[in-house]
Amino acid sequence: MSFSAHRLTIARQRRKLTGKELGEIAGLTPVTVSKAENGHQVEPGTAERLAAALGFPLDFFYLEAPEMVEADTVSFRSLKKMSAAERDASLAAGSLGVELYGWIDNRFDLPEADLIDLNKERSRPESAARLLRQHWGLGDRPIGNMLKLLESKGVRVLSLSENTLNVDAYSFWRGDHPYIFLNQEKSAERSIFDSAHELGHLVLHHHAGARNDKGAEFQADQFASAFLMPEHDVKNELSTIVSPQQIIRAKSRWRVSAMALAYRLHSLNLLSDWNYRSFCIELGKLGYRSGEPQGVERETSVVLAKVLTALWTKRLTKAEIASDLAVPTEEVESLIFGLAGPSAPVGSPGSLELVQSK
Repeated sequence: MSFSAHRLTIARQRRKLTGKELGEIAGLTPVTVSKAENGHQVEPGTAERLAAALGFPLDFFYLEAPEMVEADTVSFRSLKKMSAAERDASLAAGSLGVELYGWIDNRFDLPEADLIDLNKERSRPESAARLLRQHWGLGDRPIGNMLKLLESKGVRVLSLSENTLNVDAYSFWRGDHPYIFLNQEKSAERSIFDSAHELGHLVLHHHAGARNDKGAEFQADQFASAFLMPEHDVKNELSTIVSPQQIIRAKSRWRVSAMALAYRLHSLNLLSDWNYRSFCIELGKLGYRSGEPQGVERETSVVLAKVLTALWTKRLTKAEIASDLAVPTEEVESLIFGLAGPSAPVGSPGSLELVQSK
């Protein structure tokens, strides 16, 4: 197998380096690095220097060309805030995440995707949320665990541990498989809303091409709000709101932030414009604009936890996974960071049989 220019790009982007910076670290000219990334033949000595500079195993660069995740197929929520390096590092993580799930696919039976194409409902995200809830038989009840629900419907969830608040989350389809990447630096409530937002992109904009525009972002936000906080349930629980403390007490029912619930109440005309503004000001003073002082427990991945538990019974660790993928162990750690909590023992009450070892 010849040296992969695409894999060099992925490794460089994961390290947030420019071609010039990589050349300086590797003791190579910028022209040499540029030629390597553009598919020119790479001498063994040059490949070794590049691998050492990037901290990737040499074997990584001689595997088959990877699945590149292109920016115009991904829903990024904070394009104005993130730097080009942060964007590229996140996209490179997407490529490695696809390979990680390819490794898992070869060893475990995962749920098939059970999402419906709601592209025609883009202009009516509230209706789209109801249709998906109906498809999944959820009714109007609150969702107890969003990640567990997504994974049971075949959505592959991974982490973006970029240690930055500039990248919220993103999603994309790769073949028949939907992926969501979540930033674990955010509050648990924000991650739950982000996952519902990205679910909105997956069902509303699967065939819509580039989705990084205000219209698509607004649609995904409206979808997430309606999906997490169904109109009938909200109205039954909060028909009359007289204080922000009601919102603080009620938000745990839907596992959302106080601000998200206030917004939903306002959109359902349960809060007047004046009350909405004054409640938001008061919630901000109480610390609910920048965080959740009374937050819910962070959700974790059932699939990843069960996979790791099953592998551990065979004395296989994340280091072995990284070795098989020819990536640094830190890259596997990054992809599952904050997601692979302890799994419930198989067959215990409440456990969900999402994965089976092949």
